[in-house]
Amino acid sequence: MSKQNSEENTETNTGNNAGHNSDEMNAGQGDQTVQDQDQAAAGNDSNLSLEEALSKLQAAEQEAGQARDDLLRVQAEMQNLRRRSEQDVEKAHKYGQEKFAGELLSVIDNLERALDAAADHDDERVRAIYDGVDLTLKSFKDLFDKFSIETIDPLGEPFDPLQHQAMSTQENGEVEPNTVTAVMQKGYKLHDRVIRPAMVMVSKAPSSS
Repeated sequence: MSKQNSEENTETNTGNNAGHNSDEMNAGQGDQTVQDQDQAAAGNDSNLSLEEALSKLQAAEQEAGQARDDLLRVQAEMQNLRRRSEQDVEKAHKYGQEKFAGELLSVIDNLERALDAAADHDDERVRAIYDGVDLTLKSFKDLFDKFSIETIDPLGEPFDPLQHQAMSTQENGEVEPNTVTAVMQKGYKLHDRVIRPAMVMVSKAPSSS
């Protein structure tokens, strides 16, 4: 009887131990599943963070490229502005006296007319006036030379519409057509800019008749 009870107790303990071990195994498998899920979630988070980092890097590179282009454009604009400013200053220095020079041209014209009118007089007083006017005219011409104001006196030269103003044309077989045969009024230019064109007469080929 005692032996039988002992065996029953042993079987009961064995069953209990097996059940306990089974519960422990199930619990261990559950813990492993949770760990695997956590690791998978962590892997997804890692992949997502890498994608975000690459996206941000690409965006930063685009912004850097745009900033570089903007900088180059601003530098080019500043260089153009500096060049234009230098050109404006150069033109101001070069042509600043253009209006003043233009006002002096009528004075030169009057002095030259006075010399032409007094050239053939034998009167001593007229000759004295002539000499004074001639000296004044030479002073004006020296002043013009100093400031690069040049005379345009194209007698015998080909007609140039940029520097000459044709007042009339005249048939002339002794010179090439389109040649300046007379200068009614001299022209002037400041450096390379015409401030008054020369008024001229231009030749043309004789008619066939």
